[in-house]
Amino acid sequence: MTYKALNQYKQNTVYTATPEELTLMLYDGCIKFMNIAKYNIENNDIQKSHEALLRAQDIIMELRSTLDTSYEISNNLMSLYDFMRERLIDANIRKDTKPIDEALEIMTELRDTWKEAMKQVKKQVYSGRRV
Repeated sequence: MTYKALNQYKQNTVYTATPEELTLMLYDGCIKFMNIAKYNIENNDIQKSHEALLRAQDIIMELRSTLDTSYEISNNLMSLYDFMRERLIDANIRKDTKPIDEALEIMTELRDTWKEAMKQVKKQVYSGRRV
């Protein structure tokens, strides 16, 4: 597959995704960039680790901006997002992987929970249509 075709496929995937799928993509992307940052810190590529950490922070800010704060859970998520962003800033300043690991653990848990919630909703919708 050519680079142009791959980009077109990715773009189409984003344009046709549901809001729930887009959120899952953001979680996955954030995890990917945290792992890239860790790898590059471990291999002393400061510039690439910096760029990956900035991308992960941008994704966290996007996730944060989509919260509906009229729900209590949104305020809890906002606190988690703020904590993870602070950990990534600390990792970037100190060039240390430990703060990334802390943020990565939380982000992975959120992603897995979100993915499971999507499955449960699909199951309920599907069951509702059959009845």
